[in-house]
Amino acid sequence: MAQDHSIGDQRRAAGPDRPIPRKNGVHVMSVDVEDYFQVWALSSVINRQDWDSYSLRVEDTTRRVLDLFARTGTTATFFTLGWVAERCPSLMRDIVEAGHEVGSHGYEHMKVFDQTPDEFRADVTRTKKILEDVTGKPANGYRAAGFSIDSRTPWAFEILAEAGHLYSSSVHPIVHDHYGMPEAPRHAWHPIEGSDFVEIPVSTVDAWGKRFSCAGGGWFRLLPYAWSKHLLQRLIEGEGGSAVFYFHPWEVDPGQPRVDGISAKSRLRHYTNLDRMEARLEKLLTNYTWRRMDDVFPLQPLQVAA
Repeated sequence: MAQDHSIGDQRRAAGPDRPIPRKNGVHVMSVDVEDYFQVWALSSVINRQDWDSYSLRVEDTTRRVLDLFARTGTTATFFTLGWVAERCPSLMRDIVEAGHEVGSHGYEHMKVFDQTPDEFRADVTRTKKILEDVTGKPANGYRAAGFSIDSRTPWAFEILAEAGHLYSSSVHPIVHDHYGMPEAPRHAWHPIEGSDFVEIPVSTVDAWGKRFSCAGGGWFRLLPYAWSKHLLQRLIEGEGGSAVFYFHPWEVDPGQPRVDGISAKSRLRHYTNLDRMEARLEKLLTNYTWRRMDDVFPLQPLQVAA
């Protein structure tokens, strides 16, 4: 179900200068669908080849997320590992049936900068086919594991467009010890010259001479809810922006097994406030209006200039 690439009449420049339409007052909710044993905080002690030896929890936790969204009238984009989609096909179909979008998170959570271009192309193509075969819907979006599209991988956007993806949400324009592309635009932009392919980064805000993430994930779970709400309000009121937020199903699973052998920092990042996350999310979902990515940013089939 790959998208056709039609030829445009005029060449379009890359970068943030061409305006990208969005719905005002509506924000993007996204979910990175992976199981607890597949996260980078645990990758130093859990090998990929051992994943099948772990009991899956991702289906039950993702269904909890679906119930939460149903209660709050939220629709979202679920960026899903191909590995998970192969093992939970009924979950994928139920996500689509509930009105949500399914996008790609790669096959097995491999960071882009740890792959060659050919390896990345094979991973992207494989995962897109799995998701589309399972759901019967196009997988228009892609999110890199660990926001790992950055200055080391300038070739990644073109490969995604060639594979038929209409957009990526793979850049976090911030400084971080595991990821980040602080020099990238903070709002949706066209990374490929001559193409309508869009990169929609997760949200940050500049304040007090520094840049802060207000995109969710660990910051939302570890820090007080009031801090995240304050940053979101600065973004909305100061810039009129649409926030792009994300979290993982394992973050609403306080009963997940504890894994030994990881660093104190990884333990702090992974396990703190798991028991509070669902209530915080419900508050966030009722305070603002959240929709799937392709609803907030209406996207067209790619126009690629000759």
